[in-house]
Amino acid sequence: MTPEHGDQAARPSRRAVLHGAAALGLGGAALATAGCAPSSTGAAGVPTTAGATVAKSDVPVGGGVIVPSGGGVVVVQPTAGQFAAYSSVCPHQGCTVNQIHDGFISCPCHGSTFRVSDGSVVMGPAQQGLTPLPSKVHGNDVVVS
Repeated sequence: MTPEHGDQAARPSRRAVLHGAAALGLGGAALATAGCAPSSTGAAGVPTTAGATVAKSDVPVGGGVIVPSGGGVVVVQPTAGQFAAYSSVCPHQGCTVNQIHDGFISCPCHGSTFRVSDGSVVMGPAQQGLTPLPSKVHGNDVVVS
């Protein structure tokens, strides 16, 4: 059985179908990674963190806070009086971590989890920890420089 001439004209060629599938795949990949970019970047796409400040009293012991200003910073207090800062950008694909709970920092995009105590990876797919940032206590604040 062969299709009628009119039926063939209504069917797209195999090449057109493959081109359409490729375009759809690229469009889907772009949409899927659109939320995986740092929210604020400086020169050469590097997150800007200078000037991020958080009150020491806002940082719970054994936990931390995510500070969106200054390019996205995580300020933590692993033990009483000990403060540290990390970039909030997940090293896996650049998503921004969004939760700190029970001593862990979580990334919503692919499930990577990091320790509050040192920013190291607990569970991947990230292969490296969060980037430590220079910070210091200045009076009642933690200032990331």
